[in-house]
Amino acid sequence: MAVTAADVKSLRERTQAGMLDCKKALVASDGDIEKAIEWLREKGLSKVAKKAGRDANEGVVSSYVHQGGRVGVLVEVNCETDFVARSEDFQAFVHDLMLHITMADPLYKTVEDIPAADLDKEKERFKKMAMDEGKPEHIAEKIVAGRLEKFYSETVLMKQPFIKDEDMTVLDLLNATIAKIGENMVIQRYARYELGK
Repeated sequence: MAVTAADVKSLRERTQAGMLDCKKALVASDGDIEKAIEWLREKGLSKVAKKAGRDANEGVVSSYVHQGGRVGVLVEVNCETDFVARSEDFQAFVHDLMLHITMADPLYKTVEDIPAADLDKEKERFKKMAMDEGKPEHIAEKIVAGRLEKFYSETVLMKQPFIKDEDMTVLDLLNATIAKIGENMVIQRYARYELGK
């Protein structure tokens, strides 16, 4: 299938990938934009994986206070060089991350950060719900797995759908930014403060 310039432009706008990468992705996926996005994500992840082991000792500590002063967020995001820390792409990522944390209120950064006791409690709760609905035990286990994924997408920062584009998670956004800037990045920590909480 012939790839048009309009298709390449559209894919580039959605993914921020380079023109040649967009064209290759469209050719590889027979012009299907959704498949091309997935192709780019896979390629981006391979680039990201190569950068993951590199030290990220530079970066920023940044703050955001939402209008009205009722919610504030403080984040530390690291990268490899101070040059990248000052770049527009890095700063935009940090700003978007703070907006996301303000709106989505994640309780944990990663699934591994959830205390085992809390996770066990959620699993028990989901299993009881399934059993109360009259589901057999083997079906209840599958339901628990599905509900756990939903729980993660609601409470775990890296698994949450990004507030500006719910087709990608915060982890997808981080990986896309790493692929774009060419350096390892780490969301080191964050704190969210809400008036009265």
